[in-house]
Amino acid sequence: MFILRDLLTPLQEEFSNTKQGQKRKVWFAYTLLAVVVPFTSSITSNLLRALQALFGLEIQSQRFYTFMGSTTLPWKALWHTMWGMIPSPATEERIIVALDDSINPKGGRKIFGCAHFHDHAAKGNHSPYPWSQCILAIGLLKKVKSRWACLPLDFRFYMMQKDIVAESSTAKRQGRTLPFESKMEQAATMLKEVHNYFQQSVLVLTDSWFGNNGLWSRLERGDDGCFHLLSRMRTNITLYDFAPAPAEKRKAGRPRKYGERFGSVDDCAARWKEKAQTYTTFLYGKKRDVLAYSQIVMLKTMKCPVRVVWAYRQTRYVALMTTDLTLSVEQIIEYYGARWKIEAGFKEIKQEIGSSKSQVRNADAVLNHLNFCMMATTLTWVYADRLQTAPDRKYKIRGRSGFAFSDVRRIMAEAALDQDFQSICPLPQQRPQKSFVKTLLRMVA
Repeated sequence: MFILRDLLTPLQEEFSNTKQGQKRKVWFAYTLLAVVVPFTSSITSNLLRALQALFGLEIQSQRFYTFMGSTTLPWKALWHTMWGMIPSPATEERIIVALDDSINPKGGRKIFGCAHFHDHAAKGNHSPYPWSQCILAIGLLKKVKSRWACLPLDFRFYMMQKDIVAESSTAKRQGRTLPFESKMEQAATMLKEVHNYFQQSVLVLTDSWFGNNGLWSRLERGDDGCFHLLSRMRTNITLYDFAPAPAEKRKAGRPRKYGERFGSVDDCAARWKEKAQTYTTFLYGKKRDVLAYSQIVMLKTMKCPVRVVWAYRQTRYVALMTTDLTLSVEQIIEYYGARWKIEAGFKEIKQEIGSSKSQVRNADAVLNHLNFCMMATTLTWVYADRLQTAPDRKYKIRGRSGFAFSDVRRIMAEAALDQDFQSICPLPQQRPQKSFVKTLLRMVA
């Protein structure tokens, strides 16, 4: 209960001291809690019902919908405040950030950010180009009670250039068509803001789509150690040795930048497999032995030296690349294994929190709703990190001993619905809560 108060109070301080600002700070705090409470999906109408039935907040529906579609909520300041409340954000003196994109299918035709985006994971009976939103997000990767977790930090809606040129209604905000930005430009903007805030080296974990010169060049090729990439490699990328030392008698022309051609990633994986060693690393929740081989090479695409790690399985391999040459093989494998947590984070936001079921259309309402969902997810993980002991897992699964995201939500809901909580986080007008609502909540948690 007091952890919730300590987390919500700094966020509420970002609102103005006017009468309207004082009301909105209460609505904001309890809306965040309504998103966290595992009662139902967090569509706007359900959030209003939760505020009225669970917390006894007396607010007219029109005023609440106006609040959810507000153009003046201080999201940038709120996110910076949330970043500042994350305990020990650095891992081994670096900020580890996962970067990825995801599509969010929708049903309405005039929903902000929607277009026919390609779904590379579409099933055979689903359209490969569903009507959906494309969300580019970054999240902080850190260990919370000895398990890796992804805490959302920021996001952008990606819109295709053809829709912006055509001035599509789904690419407009407040009547104006938004300027086009590529995914690489959006990602670089978010990552630079993270570095400027934390003032520490940022290690960016991506899949092979982002792990190339398109992002690296927009990060000023690392900016003297401010940024590093760690990503999976495509199998057809060519690797080179370092350039040989210049001879005493220098020939005409510029000196060589690259040495002997090693071949493709696939060729090198087969050639160097016999040199692989066994490494013990923390991977997917427990210590595992991994057969791997490491080599520092030059990439013409990145125009810099990188460390490549081939992690071998029975008949396959995974090639990982990083520009941070100080990372050990064990760290590279563990960090990239933790990158999957951003995929789990998308599932938590879209399915468990329920943002995928929202059908709000107005641009500001769409942005506010997704901000609420992502901030509620980050708030949940920060709450878990501040607990004295790790929560117990309610639903036991073979091979998984760590707690789940839903377990933390259940604990937070119990604290928020405690009869003494409103004494430390008061409502403008209080009314007694109905006991059957708490019972129903315990059943769905």
